[in-house]
Amino acid sequence: MNMIIREARMEDIPQIQIIRNSVKENTLSDPGLVTDADCEEFLCRRGKGWVAETESRIVGFSIVDLEENNIWALFLHPDFENLGIGRKLHDIMLDWYFEQTQQDVWLGTAAKTRAESFYRKAGWKKTGIHGKGEIKFEMTYNHWKNKIS
Repeated sequence: MNMIIREARMEDIPQIQIIRNSVKENTLSDPGLVTDADCEEFLCRRGKGWVAETESRIVGFSIVDLEENNIWALFLHPDFENLGIGRKLHDIMLDWYFEQTQQDVWLGTAAKTRAESFYRKAGWKKTGIHGKGEIKFEMTYNHWKNKIS
C-alpha cells in the first residue's frame, strides 16, 4: 500500500468528516457537533492538521490546536487501523507542535479504549479526568524530545 502523510488542506474537510463519523470508538453523539467551519478554524487559524492518503483517498487525520495546547483530533478509518498510520500521524503532529512551543500538550479520551492504550504506549501520562469522565493525558516537551525512537 502506497501511503503518504501530508499537511491537511481545506478541500480535505469533507473526507476528514467522513472518517470522523466512521469511527467505532469515541463516536460523536451528534455528527453536527463538529462542523466544517470547526475543522477550518482548527486547520487554518488555531493549529495545523495532517492527513494519511492512499490512492487519493484520505484514510486518517490528525489536528493539533496551538491556542488550547490540545490534540483536537487523531482518527483513522476503521479499515486502516493497526497499520502504524495513526502513530505516523501522531508523531508528525507532535514533532511540529513542539517546534512551535515548549508548552505541555494535552488530550482527552475515553477509558478502556484502544485510544487509551495507544496514547499510553506513545508515552502520554495520565494527569486526571476531563469532560464527561474522559482520561486527561499530557505530553511534555522534554518527554517528547527525549523519547527513544
